[in-house]
Amino acid sequence: MTDTLLYPENTVRDIAAKLPGAAGIFRDADISFCCGGDISLAEAARKAGLDLAALTARLQALIDRAAQDAPADTAGLVAHILDRYHATHREELAFLVQLANRVESVHGDHDEAPLGLTEALILLHGDLDAHMTKEEKVLFPAILQGAGATLAGPIQVMHQDHADTSELLRRIEHVTNGLRLPIGACGSWTALYTGLRKLCDDVVAHIHLEETILFPRALAA
Repeated sequence: MTDTLLYPENTVRDIAAKLPGAAGIFRDADISFCCGGDISLAEAARKAGLDLAALTARLQALIDRAAQDAPADTAGLVAHILDRYHATHREELAFLVQLANRVESVHGDHDEAPLGLTEALILLHGDLDAHMTKEEKVLFPAILQGAGATLAGPIQVMHQDHADTSELLRRIEHVTNGLRLPIGACGSWTALYTGLRKLCDDVVAHIHLEETILFPRALAA
């Protein structure tokens, strides 16, 4: 059965923001999910000359894989999120902010320079750090104590945080022209976009784990 996220009328922008790995599939198919990403999955497939059913099946496989890879116990899932995503985001963002600043400073006069990227990454760094700190100090301990339905309010705050983070990811996609490197890009520029691609994919995977598995599981406890 196809997940509701993948209904033909849903936008590629929404799918890319919520489904880990979808951005890579869209990039490979030359489907824009940033500027122009408000078109439906069905329309995007048509414009790209792709079979909608085949594209949907590839995306559905991502959903199935994400569910299979998630630890079955709540404590294990929380530990996985802390280790795989919280620690990694902080480390990678600190490096990418410096690298983005270097690329903007050196190549700012290039037609395809990612102007505004450093600012967007600084905002994302602050946004994610505040969000993850709330989880580490308040939400995750409450989840592990089995607080159940009393978590509805705090989890709603987390949902809004995720929406804000998704907007910043779209901003990063926009200023980098969909993370497309210009011809002849230097090593620093290449390393920057490679790191950004991983970071953006990781953040989407992080959000997906919480939205579709951890939070529903915690509320039902």
